[in-house]
Amino acid sequence: MKETNLDFDEYIERRNTDCLKYDFAVRRGKPADVLPLWVADMDFRAPSTVLTKIKERVDHGIFGYTEPRDDYYNTVIDWFKRHHDLTVERSQIFTTPGIVYAIALAIRAFSLEGEAVLIQQPVYYPFSELVRDNNRKLISNDLYLGDDGKYHIDFEDFEKKIKENHVKLFVLCSPHNPVGRVWNYEELERIIDICYENQVIIFSDEIHCDFTFSNNKHISLYNVNEKAKEIGIVATSPAKTFNLAGLQISNIFVANSDIRYKLRKEKAASGYSQPNTIGATACVAAYKYGEEWYEALLDYLDANLEFVRTYLEENLPQVKLIEPEGTYLIWLDFREFNLCVKDLEDLIVNKAKLWLDSGEIFGKIGEGFQRINIATNRAILKEALERIRKAVKELE
Repeated sequence: MKETNLDFDEYIERRNTDCLKYDFAVRRGKPADVLPLWVADMDFRAPSTVLTKIKERVDHGIFGYTEPRDDYYNTVIDWFKRHHDLTVERSQIFTTPGIVYAIALAIRAFSLEGEAVLIQQPVYYPFSELVRDNNRKLISNDLYLGDDGKYHIDFEDFEKKIKENHVKLFVLCSPHNPVGRVWNYEELERIIDICYENQVIIFSDEIHCDFTFSNNKHISLYNVNEKAKEIGIVATSPAKTFNLAGLQISNIFVANSDIRYKLRKEKAASGYSQPNTIGATACVAAYKYGEEWYEALLDYLDANLEFVRTYLEENLPQVKLIEPEGTYLIWLDFREFNLCVKDLEDLIVNKAKLWLDSGEIFGKIGEGFQRINIATNRAILKEALERIRKAVKELE
């Protein structure tokens, strides 16, 4: 199949399409004219090869209950074997409408109300929301920014908090959103060893696994050692890779049969069974035919990152780029301006007219930072940085 959606510079109007990213600024307390680069979806059309298969399914005209067949599972297995050298068996895979949903299942399956769940802030904010909304005790092993400009894990604090709080579940973000770390083998091995020793289940959110920069390589939790398969859950989805979030399809890998049974039981208790028909179709099409689009996307995102890096160095040296190893979400350090949370938000939203993700929503340790999504065409990205430059100039 010939791929035609390879022009990532194309402007695609997303307003008035019930788009969360563009159409709900006022409802979210933002001015109507903000340029939104906050939520983690892309301003690019999905691969034409995927759209073709979706259209074929639509033309069939019947959207009854759908159960994935062998081709679905074999396609998912093949993608992760080719791209991540990860071997998964069909029996170990089950679908959910999203990874956040799967985290909620894990929280309920492996902890009781009042028991502790560990996360690593600053981190994707639904993690903390899910813990609190399910009446669990939220514990954070905060990451720290080292002198090398990278975030690191405080392993002494990690182990101490697990032991002192009798943590039942640890939700790992790998690669990490928003700080962009791609965890190395030694870091993952130490995480696994500590959790294994303390009987902590690890939920590894690997939704950004297909996005790495430079020589960084994503290592799946299951590729570290056999202990990981005894206590770990690996959550994946084509949603980020192929811009399919609205089709609500994720694939959860669970090697341990007891853990898998408990998760499936919790899934059944939630009332969810068969996946979205179009989502399942899109998943197969993306992993089977989307390679050319995906490779071109990686090149474009790499060029966007270089554009941001150069722009900041030349025009906004006060704003520090936390060099990402993975994801298309960039963590920017505004602390040199010495602005409180409210004033920094005013600078970004009201003066620069941008809608980014303010750092404190990822945890208190995120104060002074902003997360920006660079998965957009370069003209929009340039406009966003220009708006920040002009707003900063007014501060002077």
